Amino acid sequence: MHDTVAKNIRPDYDQVIQDIADYVLDYPITSAEAFDTARSCLMDTLGCGLLALRFPECTKHLGPIVSGTLVPNGARVPGTDLRLDPIKAAWDIGCCIRWLDYNDTWLAAEWGHPSDNLGAILAVTDYLSQKHLAQGGAPFTMRQVLDAMIRAHEIQGVLALQNSFNRVGLDHVLLVRVASAAVATMLKGGNREQVMAALSQAWVDGGALRTYRHAPNAGSRKSWAAGDATSRGVRLADITMRGEMGIPGALTAGQWGFYDVLFSKTAADQQLKPEAERQFSFPQGYGSYVMENILFKLLFPAEFHAQTACEAAVTLHRLVKDRINEIERIVITTHESAIRIISKSGPLANPADRDHCLQYMTAVPLIFGNLQAEHYEDSFHQAHPEIDRLRGKMEVVDEPRYSADYLDPAKRSIANAVQVFFSDGNATEKVEVEYPVGHRRRRDEGIPLLEEKFRANLATRFPPGRCKEIFALCKDQKVLEATPVNAFMDLFVI
Repeated sequence: MHDTVAKNIRPDYDQVIQDIADYVLDYPITSAEAFDTARSCLMDTLGCGLLALRFPECTKHLGPIVSGTLVPNGARVPGTDLRLDPIKAAWDIGCCIRWLDYNDTWLAAEWGHPSDNLGAILAVTDYLSQKHLAQGGAPFTMRQVLDAMIRAHEIQGVLALQNSFNRVGLDHVLLVRVASAAVATMLKGGNREQVMAALSQAWVDGGALRTYRHAPNAGSRKSWAAGDATSRGVRLADITMRGEMGIPGALTAGQWGFYDVLFSKTAADQQLKPEAERQFSFPQGYGSYVMENILFKLLFPAEFHAQTACEAAVTLHRLVKDRINEIERIVITTHESAIRIISKSGPLANPADRDHCLQYMTAVPLIFGNLQAEHYEDSFHQAHPEIDRLRGKMEVVDEPRYSADYLDPAKRSIANAVQVFFSDGNATEKVEVEYPVGHRRRRDEGIPLLEEKFRANLATRFPPGRCKEIFALCKDQKVLEATPVNAFMDLFVI
C-alpha cells in the first residue's frame, strides 16, 4: 500500500552545497602560482572583452534595459562609459568576455570557461567599492578580485571534472551561475546559510539546453549565454541577501530535485540511470587546482578542442599555400570530445556556427596561415569559397590515445594532428600537436604571447598612454593586488 501523505521533514542542505559554501567562506588560498595565474587570467579576460567591442552584434546587447537609466555608484563595463546596476553590468561584462570565444577554457568531463565569472566579480566589487567609499568605508582591493576568481574557477572546474552535464543535454553555463552565485554572495558579506541559500537557488534554476551550441541550431546565444548566467548569479545573491530562504534539498529531493529531474537520463539512450550515477562525483576537494591548470587561448579565437588543429594547420601552411587546388584530401586525427561537439559538415549559417566547426577552423589557417575573429564573419566566408571546398575534402579520425590523454589528470592534453594528401600521390608529414600553447605545460612560451595579446587588445580601445599605464599595473603583482577595485575600473572607462 502506497503512502499518500508526503513526509514534510525539512532536510539539511545537500552536502554538495555545504562543501561549496565552506570552501568559498573558509578555505585559505595560499598558492602564489594561483594568484600569479589569476593576474594573467585577469589581463587575458579583460582583453577579450575589449576586443569584442569592435563587433556591433555584441555591443547591441549592452547598456541599461531602459535607456537613460542612472545608477548611483553604478558598476562600469570596461571599454565603455556605461554605469549600470550590478546585475546588468555582470551581464554586459560577461557578454563581452565570451563573445569571441577567446577567453580561458577548462576541459574535463564537462567543458566551460571559468573566467566568465569575472562578470559577477567585477560588477559586485566595483559597485560595492564605490558605495563603501561614499559611506566612509573601504573599497575592495584587486587582491580580493583575484581571490574570488580563483574560487569561482575552482567551483566551476571541480564540478566539471567527472560530471558531464553535456551528456544530458545541459549547457555548461549552469556551472557559471552556480560559481557566480557563491562568490557574489560571499563578496556581499553573506554568511554560510546565505551562501548555501543562493547556491540552492542556482541549482533549482535548472540548466539551459545546449542546442544553441550544436548543429543545426548553433547561433549567437552561445556568445551571451555566459553573461546571462553570471548575471543570474548576482541576482540570486541579491535575492538571498534580502532575506529569501533557500531550498536545502535542491539536488537530492526525490522526484523534484536536480538529480532526478535533470541528471537522471543519458542523452544517448534516455534510460534511467542507477541512483549512484544520478549524483555528482568528485575525485578531489576544492583548492586552487583549476586556476593553476587553466587553459588560455593565445593564438586563435577558436573553440578549444580545435586549438591544436589550428596550430598544426599553421605549421602546414607554408607547404600547402601554393598547392591548395592540388589537395585531394585532408585527414584530421582528433579526440572524442572534438568529434562530438565541433565536427560538422554542410552549410555554416553564421559566425557562431563557423567558430564551432573543426573543419572550418582547420581550413582557414591551412589557406591563410592564421585564424582571426574576422575570419568567421559572413563577408569573409562568402569571399573565399575555397574554405568550403577544403572542408569537403576532410576526413576526421578518432584516435583513442588522444581521448584517453584528454581525460588523464596528469596530462589533460587536447591533441590533434593534420596531414594533407595531394592529387599527385604525395603528402605532407603528419603534424601532431598534443598540448596547445595555452596549456600549463607551455606556460613559459605562453605568457609572453598572453601579454602580447593583452597589449594588442588594449590598443583597440585606448590611446597609447592609457595602454601603457594599464599594462604596467597589471604586470606588477604586488601593486595590482593593493589597488582599489574602483581605481582599477577607472582606467577602463572611455
